[in-house]
Amino acid sequence: MPYPMFDRSRLRLKPLAERVHDMTLADVLPLDAPGEPFAHPALPVIAERMRQARRSAAPVIVLMGAHVIKSGLSRFIIDLMARGLITHVGMNGAGPIHDFELALIGATTESVARYIREGQFGLWQETGWINDIVAAGARAGLGYGEALGRAIWESANGQSVDVPMRPFAHPDVSILAAGYRLGVPVTVHIGLGYDIIHEHPNCDAAALGEASYRDFLIFAEAISRLQGGVFLNFGTAVMGPEVYLKALAMARNVAAQEGRQINRFTTAVFDLLDLGDDLSHEAPKTDARYYYRPYKTILVRTVADGGESFYVRGPHRGTIPALYRLITGA
Repeated sequence: MPYPMFDRSRLRLKPLAERVHDMTLADVLPLDAPGEPFAHPALPVIAERMRQARRSAAPVIVLMGAHVIKSGLSRFIIDLMARGLITHVGMNGAGPIHDFELALIGATTESVARYIREGQFGLWQETGWINDIVAAGARAGLGYGEALGRAIWESANGQSVDVPMRPFAHPDVSILAAGYRLGVPVTVHIGLGYDIIHEHPNCDAAALGEASYRDFLIFAEAISRLQGGVFLNFGTAVMGPEVYLKALAMARNVAAQEGRQINRFTTAVFDLLDLGDDLSHEAPKTDARYYYRPYKTILVRTVADGGESFYVRGPHRGTIPALYRLITGA
């Protein structure tokens, strides 16, 4: 029997100008910011592995949660992309929303506690443009990240885009736009119902799914070249390890048929949980740490045949600038 569905046409969307923002451009760190003091013995090793990978034309692949952007660290990711030291960036569905809003109006991040009480959380007119942009990109054969990056960059530079919108005022802080400009893949890996744009009446779930799945295949192709490379996971506890795991399974399946291996590479997880000192084997199922996917997937299981992994515990505003300085000598 058919089940009743929510009628999205009854929703009231408000302009972003009426929203109170918790983050603005003032919170985006410049590259020469002193940053929070941070040191970790693994950071110099990771930095050198990244340099070695790029010298041998192996990839450096990053999967990141949205808090990298919300922590004001977009310029560090963009500069490493521009230097050729990051070859692929993957985001969860929230990442592009904050990247898009920051590039559009120089502000992002609403108070969930405030706006969920008002029934207004996520229901902002301009943010819904993402749905139309990605749907148009999907029709043109683009992935989620490339469609958004192209729209931000071309709109900011006075070029016509598929979706009517005003120009983006701050494209320089957009990781998506940098990916399009530099030719560095920025992929988006969504879960339907996870993100505020899925609330909007113009959400075409089929188009978003098609575009994000195209991005998954782009990511899997990047992982297929991971031998000798580096994979970094910044603060994404579910999307990062799960997307990486499936892509690596696909890549190793084909590599085995071709007589190749994808077993010698470096992985690193950057997060806040205390996982203890011995990360050489996964925790037992009776231990809550077993269910923390980055631990068993990125730090143990996928490097068991010749790779090496590192765990760096600390806030992004400490770890990422510290790693950046070690890599670039800045």
